[in-house]
Amino acid sequence: MSVAAAAQRPLRPLTAVEFEDSFVRALPADPDSSNAVRQVRDAAYSLVTPTPVARPRLLAWSEPLAEDLGLERPRSDGDPALLALAGNLVLPGMRPYAARYGGHQFGQWAGQLGDGRAITLAEMRDRRGARQELQLKGAGRTPYSRFADGRAVLRSSLREFLCSEAMHHLGVPTTRALSLVATGEGVVRDMFYDGRPRTEPGAVVCRVAPSFLRFGNFEIHAALGERATHHALLEHVLDTHYPQIARAAASTEQRVGELFAEVCRRTAVLIAHWMRVGFVHGVMNTDNMSILGLTIDYGPYGWLEDYEPDWTPNTTDTEGRRYRFEAQPQIAQWNLARLASALWELVPDRAPFEDGLRTYRETFERHYRQIYAAKLGLAALSDADDEALLARMFEAMQASAVDFTIFFRSLAGLPLAPDASEDALLAAIAPASHTAPPFSATVARDWIEWLRSYAARVRAEEVSARTRQERMNAVNPWIVPRNYLAQLAIDAAEQGDLAPLERLHRALQTPYVERVADADLAARRPDWARRRPGCSMLSCSS
Repeated sequence: MSVAAAAQRPLRPLTAVEFEDSFVRALPADPDSSNAVRQVRDAAYSLVTPTPVARPRLLAWSEPLAEDLGLERPRSDGDPALLALAGNLVLPGMRPYAARYGGHQFGQWAGQLGDGRAITLAEMRDRRGARQELQLKGAGRTPYSRFADGRAVLRSSLREFLCSEAMHHLGVPTTRALSLVATGEGVVRDMFYDGRPRTEPGAVVCRVAPSFLRFGNFEIHAALGERATHHALLEHVLDTHYPQIARAAASTEQRVGELFAEVCRRTAVLIAHWMRVGFVHGVMNTDNMSILGLTIDYGPYGWLEDYEPDWTPNTTDTEGRRYRFEAQPQIAQWNLARLASALWELVPDRAPFEDGLRTYRETFERHYRQIYAAKLGLAALSDADDEALLARMFEAMQASAVDFTIFFRSLAGLPLAPDASEDALLAAIAPASHTAPPFSATVARDWIEWLRSYAARVRAEEVSARTRQERMNAVNPWIVPRNYLAQLAIDAAEQGDLAPLERLHRALQTPYVERVADADLAARRPDWARRRPGCSMLSCSS
């Protein structure tokens, strides 16, 4: 059946899907079938069954993703599809498992990690014929749960559901989320690790991606000398996710070198997009880096509010700020070097990995320049003067603490005439300021100087104001899933009100389109949210 024909097929229930299990069939399993926390050796995964929950109830459903997958919404809380998405039912053809991997966390090797609260149910084909994995997060303990219970709270699950879908619609490579299901059970969590645990409502989110494999999947086999399993994982990744490399490269050396270069390219593009929309991942450990160049594992993420390049949303990282906004490009390169070290165990030649890291740097720089030229409505950042213009802009943004998202969106409306008044220039970017009057005299003077230089640079390209504004609005979002918006949706959902979640989820599906009815969702973070838990910084607790 052609892709076009498949796209016309009616939606089907999850129970009608013919599931696949290529990962399970291709790679060695943990021989121990018990669901007990342990150190696992020489295996890629452990087979494990999700733990049923008391009262599953569908809280949210991604219609756009379901449409891509060709799936219909569960019709009731007793629907077998809903039970499967809650972890209460394993459908025919599913072979659930928890993946084994290691990783470097905050720069230090952490040993075995693995899916401690994630269980992959199965693979399926979407309407384009592409393979997609369905993975439950919060579905119970696995052999990799360590000291945890394998569950997840509504707070973190709702945030992941919202943000992964928002990132997709923003045009950022990402895993996605199909459903959010309440468990009807409480989960005890110490949100800020301050000795004050409380019981929170539990939830399960169904994540979707072509693969959830991470750098850490390779690292664990390299670290423990599991060469056969390591090589089998390499072949699976190539055959399943990079078949063009598998077909074209004759030797293992070529295959590894080309794979690493492609992962470097995809990662560079990914990080450039993060920097475009002001996203801060918060936990860029190697076990949270996708082998496919996707945003993966939405924990204590955040969005730049006031422009502060040193900001991180993760309370665990407040002292060192290793994963702050401006450090993300360098951290990604460091993580890629760790992946190179793992792959080097299969191909003891440094040259392909040095070439790959060079590819990362060059690709990131190229895309970053292209992205910021587009954000400014320019064809390109073409010379040293343009670089200086960009640097001065960032200095002024930080000095005046303007809102990152609102600033770039507002800039599209800047009057470009040489005789534009100072008041008109400042009024264009005033919505991004949180003070009244918007800027102090000194800051206002710096902004006027920069805005006149910028306007002159734009005029030199001789592009119509309408065309420039359309181009800028296509890359500078009007709305992003700010933490305080997610927290308001969480607060309401915990009280049984799903309307704020549904409204925000709907608005985030068209993030570049301005809508008067949703103007409050595109506003600056209010003062009350600056220090409220969940509205600015977050912990890894979930």
